[in-house]
Amino acid sequence: MSDQATLRIAAVQHDIVWSDREANFARLGPMVARAAAAGAGLVLLSETFSTGFAVDDPDLGEPEGGPSATFLRAQAAEHGVWVGGSCPEVPPDAPADDQRPSNSFVLVGPDGTEHRYRKVHPFTHAGEERWFRAGTDLTTVDIEGLRVSPFVCYDLRFADEMWGLAPDTDVYLFPANWPESRRLHWEVLLQARAIENQAYVVGVNRVGEGGGLRYSGDSRIVDPSGELLATAAMGETILLADVSAARVREVRERFRFLPDRR
Repeated sequence: MSDQATLRIAAVQHDIVWSDREANFARLGPMVARAAAAGAGLVLLSETFSTGFAVDDPDLGEPEGGPSATFLRAQAAEHGVWVGGSCPEVPPDAPADDQRPSNSFVLVGPDGTEHRYRKVHPFTHAGEERWFRAGTDLTTVDIEGLRVSPFVCYDLRFADEMWGLAPDTDVYLFPANWPESRRLHWEVLLQARAIENQAYVVGVNRVGEGGGLRYSGDSRIVDPSGELLATAAMGETILLADVSAARVREVRERFRFLPDRR
């Protein structure tokens, strides 16, 4: 990490056309372009940005590197920015008798570099493990000198994994399809993860309706001290905030509790 590292992040709060990749690509392309024109170096889309949580669709899964990842690569190359979001990808090593996709957070750089984080925690209360396989590995990516750790939605409830990555993380990313009925949990937990890890937290949630659920957005970018830098609810919009390694170091040096963690 360099104290000189800075990055403008755009959280794209958007609706999703249920199980229609091409319609979602058409919707999101102009939004990525607007974010890039506003100076963003990293543009974050929602969980399942290209399909919604369309587990009723037998063709939900796509090959790793399929149409959703191709869209992200094209956007990153066209606009010279990092672009990320999650999509349902079947891992290449999936057995023939179990073709469940991973909920794969794909993060693509402007030079075509790709990183993947597969959602570790399916929401078993809702039966999510029936449709998605659990990932196993955490990851941290260097983006313009900032250490970025991606997660997906329900992972937000499992603080121990964020704790483990905290010494080497400046920014946590959480794309989500988090229902309106639990919006308070989403809002509070995003701030809690920032405060307890003294790092930026970016949560981007979809809006609209899908699968019988309503989504209120409530996307936010949170400072390492827990202050809200940008928030939005209900409608489609783009949140922007500048993040810096120097700010993370400042907060951690002013109140040095991370080394006391056991």
